[in-house]
Amino acid sequence: MEKIIKEGKEVDVILEEILAENNLNKDDIVYTSHEKKGKLFQGNVFEVTVYQKSDINESIKSYLKEIIENMGIDVSFEIINKEGRTTIKMYTSNNPIIIGRNGNTLKALETLVKQKIQNDTDIHYKINLDVSNYKEKIAKNIERLAKTTAREVVKTKIPVALDNMTSYERRIVHNILTDFKGVTTESEGEEPNRHVVIKPL
Repeated sequence: MEKIIKEGKEVDVILEEILAENNLNKDDIVYTSHEKKGKLFQGNVFEVTVYQKSDINESIKSYLKEIIENMGIDVSFEIINKEGRTTIKMYTSNNPIIIGRNGNTLKALETLVKQKIQNDTDIHYKINLDVSNYKEKIAKNIERLAKTTAREVVKTKIPVALDNMTSYERRIVHNILTDFKGVTTESEGEEPNRHVVIKPL
């Protein structure tokens, strides 16, 4: 995975220079920075390391391809960038195996991928893995559940705690009910038992 390293006095200035020199936009990259001791009488400087998202995504695809093909399953990929988050969709010859019971295999693959990128780049990379349209279907079901429950809460004025959910699933509930009149949402509990409570206003 290629990286661009540059030093300077201010992180923002260094970033602007890297973007200009490499014909990139801020949305194309992720970066880390750390302060280094400068030479005598020069003061400290910052070292900025930039990675292109496209390179990281290709690295993820190669990593996943190796894991999945070692399971004897053919796989192809589609990359979707939406609202600052990258989704890599996998289309396989055996989707149920890759998804696993209650999506557990898919969650495990996502954890492995995030850890690998963290190890390789020292960056917490926002990535969402999906198999065909599995997570889209889950999201629609969660949206329906959230709205139905919210209507009940408005009617009864009694808070309702939903089942435990992943951070991705909880975000769906919070987002869909942001403008829903008469309720508010809060995440409660500790992982992996964290859940959303829908409360009356």
